Amino acid sequence: MAAQTAAAHLPAFAPTREASELARIALALRKQVVRMVARTGQGYVQQGLGAADLFATLYFSELNLRADDPAWPQRDRFILSTAHNTAIFYATLAARGILDPQRLDTYCDDGSELEINASERLGPMIEATCGSLGQGLSVGVGMAAALKRSGSNSRVYVVLGDGELQEGQVWEAALVAGNWGLDNLCLIIDANAMQVEGHINQVQPDEPLADKWRAFRWHTHDIDGNSISALLKTLELARTVPGQPHCIIARTLVGKGAPSLEGILGHNLKLPPEAAALALQELDHLETQA
Repeated sequence: MAAQTAAAHLPAFAPTREASELARIALALRKQVVRMVARTGQGYVQQGLGAADLFATLYFSELNLRADDPAWPQRDRFILSTAHNTAIFYATLAARGILDPQRLDTYCDDGSELEINASERLGPMIEATCGSLGQGLSVGVGMAAALKRSGSNSRVYVVLGDGELQEGQVWEAALVAGNWGLDNLCLIIDANAMQVEGHINQVQPDEPLADKWRAFRWHTHDIDGNSISALLKTLELARTVPGQPHCIIARTLVGKGAPSLEGILGHNLKLPPEAAALALQELDHLETQA
């Protein structure tokens, strides 16, 4: 696997609104997640596979950005509150042309800027360092408020895990955003039902989740997070509803795309070479069926 990883890297894809092309990009991202995690044999592969459709849709269809200028003042802001889910994040940045794909082969190496938790050490493409879970929404609320007060048309997008909802800071930020009517803020909850201790329902059940966010004055949708068409439709709708922040509960399946890994609740999954090879074979099979 190591030799294959060193030789393989993502091509740069162009932005698109076509669901079929976004699906093709998501599949390429899934393959790269497996390759990146396989280098060390352990990592956040399950979350990355599950969230690939979400990242492909955001970075290739939704976010207003310039790949050659990550610090462009008019850009939309993206905050990864689940900052450990970096395999899919870095792969997406590379596929979008923001990050040199060759750097992916340094993922989690000692001294590499591609750390397991995304940090601003990598550069301006990282809006905030969120190593401690539960902090990203607070940062996003501050950014959204500042942009709105300055008259900017830029929007703020935050991806947060459903396990993070057990942090009180999330709900403090949610209350402020709802009361302030931050309609330039879009929260996407990667609801994969997994946290370190296992299934969320066995640790700290959070349903009815959508009702909670609506009670905090958020414009809320509960969708299939692995449906690109649903993501496109809901993100577009969020741009047209004024006066409220937006919450998209995106129900994703951990390990999505590789049947041998689907549904396995492995927060930091051990991925021996044979398991990685099988997952890549399964993803290649998906590509031949497309």
